Amino acid sequence: MIQIFENTQQLTEAAAALFIDTAKEAIAKNNKFTVALTGGSSPIALHKLLASPDYQQMIDWKKVYVFWGDERWVPFEDDRSNTKMAFETLLNHVPIPQDNIFKMYSETVSPEKYATQYEADIKKVVGEDGAFDLILLGMGDDGHTASLFPHTAVLAEDKKWVDAYYLGPQSMYRITLTAPLINKAKNIAVLTFGDKKTDALYEVLEGARNVQQYPSQLLAPSHGKLVFMTDQAAAKRLKKSY
Repeated sequence: MIQIFENTQQLTEAAAALFIDTAKEAIAKNNKFTVALTGGSSPIALHKLLASPDYQQMIDWKKVYVFWGDERWVPFEDDRSNTKMAFETLLNHVPIPQDNIFKMYSETVSPEKYATQYEADIKKVVGEDGAFDLILLGMGDDGHTASLFPHTAVLAEDKKWVDAYYLGPQSMYRITLTAPLINKAKNIAVLTFGDKKTDALYEVLEGARNVQQYPSQLLAPSHGKLVFMTDQAAAKRLKKSY
């Protein structure tokens, strides 16, 4: 499913509505809402809207459990940290218990060991089926999503739910949810907008299948819903009617 909005403001408001509605439904059914946040710049406006007084009161934050879709293996204080960004724009401004927040970084163990620990935390909180209520994702100009970058070995991972690896072009470790786990989610929302995403969005949605070149093509939930939320600028090359 693809939703095309006139501008990023409309997209942000729709994403917030999806977040809130999914949270309410999950809490009513299971007494908790499990969500994996995305990093980069795409979710900043969404975070700020959810943290605003009118919006934050719509969610019972004590029953929200926060994970991340991926992270740069850098300390929390590093400006490149997705976790730091989420705290500054959302988590510091809502009444969520700190024990409900599962940061995707540790100073005490290796990235590989922490990936195993993070998977165990997911099984404990989300459940043995690994089905998050909502996973938020972005999409890079190269078609990557989470830390599933083109031509990396993690794209072929079919057993681990969480993996960590050294990304040479960026000279750093990345830790990420894998495609098999992401595709277990009940709802997946990909937020992508702007002229720089135009070519990648076209290739992912309408181009020939080539997951090594465009990893976002791996998104194919087994039972849940997948929605690409985009603006007219990013969608201008799309030819199909949505």
